[in-house]
Amino acid sequence: MGKTRNLGEVLQEFKQQRIVMQQELQKVIVGQDEVIEQLFAAIFTRGHCLLEGVPGLAKTLMVSTLAKVLDMQFKRIQFTPDLMPSDITGTNVLEEDEDGRRNFRFVEGPVFTNILLADEINRTPPKTQAALLQAMQEREITVGRDTMSLPDPFFTIATQNPIEQEGTYPLPEAQLDRFMFNIIIDYPSLDEEEKILMATTRQEKVEVRKVFSSRAILNIQKLVQSVAVSEYVIKYVARLVRATRPRDEAAPDFVRQLVDWGAGPRAGQNLINGGKAIAAMEGRFSVAIEDVKKIAIPVLRHRIGTNFQAQAEGMNNVDVIQRLLAEIPEPNIEKFDR
Repeated sequence: MGKTRNLGEVLQEFKQQRIVMQQELQKVIVGQDEVIEQLFAAIFTRGHCLLEGVPGLAKTLMVSTLAKVLDMQFKRIQFTPDLMPSDITGTNVLEEDEDGRRNFRFVEGPVFTNILLADEINRTPPKTQAALLQAMQEREITVGRDTMSLPDPFFTIATQNPIEQEGTYPLPEAQLDRFMFNIIIDYPSLDEEEKILMATTRQEKVEVRKVFSSRAILNIQKLVQSVAVSEYVIKYVARLVRATRPRDEAAPDFVRQLVDWGAGPRAGQNLINGGKAIAAMEGRFSVAIEDVKKIAIPVLRHRIGTNFQAQAEGMNNVDVIQRLLAEIPEPNIEKFDR
């Protein structure tokens, strides 16, 4: 992205590239436009995603195709109850050279990649979950006395099966908070399902072309960070996040009654960064309130805990978020006289 061009030209070019990227994904993935947009937003802001959906909704295919379009290295780990932390990070192996001298050599684990798919992350014990979540947060791993940096860019996309809970280890709230988005993948519509059946029962092999590269993604991350955020938007985000906390004086009465715990400051950071990504993907210079509202559910869904009263009233955390979005007023910023 040349230095001689202005920001508007660069953003418009990025908008067109993003459309091409979506078109390439749609050669393989039918529908799921909102899910794909949220995955893009996470990647362009160095975020991680937690995907939830029943088996057979093409979660793995979506992520592997995304890696091809972005021309990034992709690895998948199937999480199982017997998986060890070293199976993720790698381990030191004792080797003997030609002279009979023994040395340790580090063998990299699958975490050394650009896009890591952690399949069924809730099927492995907390010790192994923690090894991955530390890598996600620090973007480095420590084995013995050595600390090694992970490739840049690095993203983790973890999946969970929401209907099969026997023999699982649910992620604690503090670890869920490491994920920028909690994305729910739902069943396709009738029209989409017919297209899926038509496309997948043929012998044709679909090829997608590369739109970006690892270096281009790093430049895009810088571009997204340069998108402006006004005081108006920051005030709204702070007001929205604080309203999710039942003990905060800003919390509405229904939050005090239905919510046990609310979102922390990281939620606000993710709302602003996600809003920047949405604005940049649409070729705009600054974040609007609507950009924040667009990603509020995937950002806040896993950061709000509803109580028994909410369950009795048939309210879940998404219902609470939607009500907050409807009721929290936008801030009044005084206009300066020119």
